[in-house]
Amino acid sequence: MKTICFYFQIHQPFRLKRYRFFDIGKDNYYYDDFNNESIATRLVHESYLPAIHTIKEMIENSNREFKVAFSISGTAIEQFEVNAPEVLENLQKLAATGCVEFLAETYAHSLSSLIDPIEFEQQVQKHSKKIEALFGQKPTIFRNTELIYSEEIGEMVAKMGFKGMLAEGAKHILGWKSPNFVYKSESTPKLKLLLRNFRLSDDIAFRFSNRSWDSWPLTADKFISFINSGNKEEQVYNLFMGLETFGSLQPENTGIFEFLKALPKFAKESGISFSTPSEVIKREPVGSINTLHPFSWSGEERDTSAWLGNKLQHEAFEKLYSIGERVRLCQDRRIQQDWIYLQSCDHFYYMSTKHFSDGTSNTNFSPYDSPFEAFTNYMNVMSDFIARVEAQYPSTIENEELNSLLQTIHNQAMEITTLKEEIKKLRARKAKK
Repeated sequence: MKTICFYFQIHQPFRLKRYRFFDIGKDNYYYDDFNNESIATRLVHESYLPAIHTIKEMIENSNREFKVAFSISGTAIEQFEVNAPEVLENLQKLAATGCVEFLAETYAHSLSSLIDPIEFEQQVQKHSKKIEALFGQKPTIFRNTELIYSEEIGEMVAKMGFKGMLAEGAKHILGWKSPNFVYKSESTPKLKLLLRNFRLSDDIAFRFSNRSWDSWPLTADKFISFINSGNKEEQVYNLFMGLETFGSLQPENTGIFEFLKALPKFAKESGISFSTPSEVIKREPVGSINTLHPFSWSGEERDTSAWLGNKLQHEAFEKLYSIGERVRLCQDRRIQQDWIYLQSCDHFYYMSTKHFSDGTSNTNFSPYDSPFEAFTNYMNVMSDFIARVEAQYPSTIENEELNSLLQTIHNQAMEITTLKEEIKKLRARKAKK
């Protein structure tokens, strides 16, 4: 039986304010609060809330047969907590239906999986704990930033205990194979892979309102017919997209919400079900995926060049992660917070000099007039941030010395804990006498 697996991404970065060279060392607050709040508020009202309400209505009207999955970056969650708590409240109502699965990802929607395994694991753990606290679900399926996947990343994800992972059904990876089956990682067979059907996903996300498209207008029955016309042996149609597809990329007046609402009816008539990722991975994989080079859902190339395609991006990227070990030693809450916010992949995307024909790399407009301006602004911020980190852990100290210092701090903390326990026991004995 064929099934549709819908997955929606929600992400908002903390965009940076104009930070000049003369601000370095004088201003430790880097964020454009007005821009962040206004963009988030606009998307909440034109897209996120209407889409969430529509999905809840679909679940109820389909007798809970309609199912979807979400991943929400930690930076988006933090903005909702401050500016739009109603989004989280309505997502919690979706979680209560039992028809919505919440996935794990990197907390900062970062590129840490490409360079810093320790940071990658810490962010995933931090995000998983946040999701469990908010929605009462411990994620078992992982969705990496921008669907970036490679064998090395798959191995790290499997070691963290995840049973499945989402990835792009890229042609240069699949070759003649179809994305409409469950696959597994070649090096880590226990990790199941769900591959995005980019053609059908982009029919909704990017071509829906395109009047020059030969399949316009796209109706629910026509879309289901696309699935029915495929190979009868194909099992699962993974439709992955940003939630802003509904109401923002495709405005309400295009009929996008009516299209979505009608899908369960025509799917049921055709014998097609809806499943969450954790339900889909129970199916037997038909083969394995093996790739040494990371691929993503971005651009025609489906690679990482949207964020690391030029010298500006590489310089900023390497500068950021060069101080990872020192930041992890810091106990300063503000430094830890800035470290997370500065890792969002959006900062590197704003430096991109590429032009995409399909717009799949990033749906948020750049707040900068040019990639060079984005680079200059980010590096000014980084200069101040690095100075703050090195004020606590100077660059003159070698990594071996830092590790020794960390071990000393850890031992002292353990000794203090032991002494506190002994004092507690002694007081308890004294109270009994």
